[in-house]
Amino acid sequence: MAIFRHTDDLPSEARGVVVAIGNFDGVHLGHRALLAEAAQKAKALGAPLGVLTFEPHPRSVFRPQDPPFRLTPLRARTHALEALGVEHLYVLHFDLGFAAESAESFVHSILVEGLAVRHVIVGQDFRFGHKRSGDAALLERLGRDNGFGVSALAPVVADDGVIYSSSTIRRFLSDGQPAEAARQLGRPWQIEGRVEPGDQRGRTIGFPTANLGIDGYLVPALGVYAVQVLIDEADDGACHARVPGAVLGLVDQYLNRIDAERRHQIAVDAQVRRRKADGPAALVARLDPALDLPGPAQLPRRLGRPPLA
Repeated sequence: MAIFRHTDDLPSEARGVVVAIGNFDGVHLGHRALLAEAAQKAKALGAPLGVLTFEPHPRSVFRPQDPPFRLTPLRARTHALEALGVEHLYVLHFDLGFAAESAESFVHSILVEGLAVRHVIVGQDFRFGHKRSGDAALLERLGRDNGFGVSALAPVVADDGVIYSSSTIRRFLSDGQPAEAARQLGRPWQIEGRVEPGDQRGRTIGFPTANLGIDGYLVPALGVYAVQVLIDEADDGACHARVPGAVLGLVDQYLNRIDAERRHQIAVDAQVRRRKADGPAALVARLDPALDLPGPAQLPRRLGRPPLA
């Protein structure tokens, strides 16, 4: 997948695309349905498939005081989009200057002049331009005026009647319901990072730990979680080792295979304990049965789901 930080003077193979526009935080099942529609349209038109997204997230610009809320920072989002067959990713820098651009200017400078789009796929609630003045209806009209098609898709609803959305997933994680979040994502929620130095208190109570920084990620409900850990053990970046573990507050992992020089991914399967323990002895008493994790294959089966692909 080719990644571009601008839409000026793009190579010819990165123009004339079918493009899906959005933040795609989490790349959940609703996003995947929209991208599948975009892929079908691209195939029908014989055009490349692209995604246009924004970094930082507009919410971070308009509400900088908010705590971290991202489900998938850019690196993780890029990997997920590439795995879904996206050929070109356009990551546009979002700031107050960009936000002040009119909806018409956005369409002319980015979609028409920059990308020479063939077709645009957005959600029905898509808003763009200064003060969110542009909507799907305006985009469709501007598409007709400029020779490109537009599809505005209705929200995708799960079997339980809940709309797939990043906000819903954030709420589930904040409430300590990672299994519900996984149903919306279509996979366990994952965080990724490198091991960082800690206070080394875990080893004093018989639980040596490693600390994984989660800067930029949503902080879920604090507690003990059953997880699978993917350890990057290859120079090519492929994750070849998977070990079970547990997480305290989504920072400390009970593991015995940690390398501070490599990146690690944690897939959060289920919350095991949430109530605060009254001191180290009580914590150990709770962790001992919670961490009866015999191996990477047994843990997912115990939780009622297959191992990570």
